[in-house]
Amino acid sequence: MMTDVVEQSSGVARSRSSDEHEGGARPAGDGGTEPTAETVGGARTGTEDSAAGARIVAIRERIDEIDRTLIELWHERATLSQEVGVTRMASGGTRLVLSRERDILERFREALGADGTQLALLLLRAGRGPL
Repeated sequence: MMTDVVEQSSGVARSRSSDEHEGGARPAGDGGTEPTAETVGGARTGTEDSAAGARIVAIRERIDEIDRTLIELWHERATLSQEVGVTRMASGGTRLVLSRERDILERFREALGADGTQLALLLLRAGRGPL
């Protein structure tokens, strides 16, 4: 599946499709390719400054660690939420407790704004399935 993303560098936005490698070469006017930025340890950094490139690589490593943790926590939360639903329904309760969902939505909205609401909706859906 191909999706478009927008990169911005020095105030100039450029679209690229997801099948292009981040910071990869782009066609030059003569049909060849021109590199868009320096690589550091094989990673495209979007800059030709080697010190900045090294810092970008280090920051990305931490981002990747955070992403792995978020994914693990997402799975754990969904499993626990599903267990709550099964336990509640097995005891004669309802499939959902809307007041609980509203509390979660509000907590995320207060902490993260509108994006927090969207994140909370995704978390809730992962745990209980679609409404």
